[in-house]
Amino acid sequence: MKRMKQYVCIDIGGTSIKYGLADEQGTFTVKSSMDTEAREKGAEGIQEKILSIVDGYRELHEVAGVAISTAGIVDPKEGRIIYAGESIPGYTGTRLRELVERSCELPCTVENDVNCAGLGEFWLGAAQGTKSAFCITVGTGIGGCVLLDGRVWHGSGCSAGEIGYMQVGGPGTLEDLASTRHMVEEAAESHHTPVSEVDGKMVFDWARAGDADAVNAIAHMLTPLAKGICNVCYVLNPEVVVVGGGIMAQEAYLKPRLMLELQERMLPSVLNHTRLEFAKLQNDAGMLGALYYFLQNASRV
Repeated sequence: MKRMKQYVCIDIGGTSIKYGLADEQGTFTVKSSMDTEAREKGAEGIQEKILSIVDGYRELHEVAGVAISTAGIVDPKEGRIIYAGESIPGYTGTRLRELVERSCELPCTVENDVNCAGLGEFWLGAAQGTKSAFCITVGTGIGGCVLLDGRVWHGSGCSAGEIGYMQVGGPGTLEDLASTRHMVEEAAESHHTPVSEVDGKMVFDWARAGDADAVNAIAHMLTPLAKGICNVCYVLNPEVVVVGGGIMAQEAYLKPRLMLELQERMLPSVLNHTRLEFAKLQNDAGMLGALYYFLQNASRV
């Protein structure tokens, strides 16, 4: 029996780097993670970690390629970071694809992390079988991905889907109003508790216990999020909107409330043709999407 090829999959976030070895069907042989140490070691530290991960797997396995998902706006053709904020010093301009291919002599692809999460959900998750999808990740920030026929629509400057910058009324952007960070800050303030001592799970625990301030903090997050989803649906009319990010593990609490918000704001003729789904792949979405992107473009790398 012919052995399946193995690929190194790496998902670079501001806090942690998730990585593993998977075959062409998206089955992992091994998985692990490490701290990004972005602020302490910057772009050079990330490059060192990537090469260390790849070399470590190559010592024990026959590796056919490297698939990278990363924070930042990415030029996927060049595998270059077009823009990254201050969370990863010196990352803007980094040529990850060139680094891996030169140092490891392996084909490599690099794609934005939210785009990879969307591709992962299309391949093996909540958007399977669709012709059009929009995927949103809600966390410290908010990101989005446009998928048409299973491929990312990048836009003219590789920044299509950046829903976090959308204006939805009130002061600030969608990211300012509907991120997990904003919800936690509001709940912490209402409980006179330092924000460093509060996380999303705690807010939902409070809400389920009947705490009115926590219920309001969640509601104040969902209203602008629903407005953002409505705007996306009116512009793109996708078959499915997939919402993900750590907070979306609270699907049982969030989905009926978010649906009510959408029903209040969207024409039935639009809403009835768009499904709302919650992401299924959780922490593996970025790695699996990076691999799917690699496989889609294998003939070009």
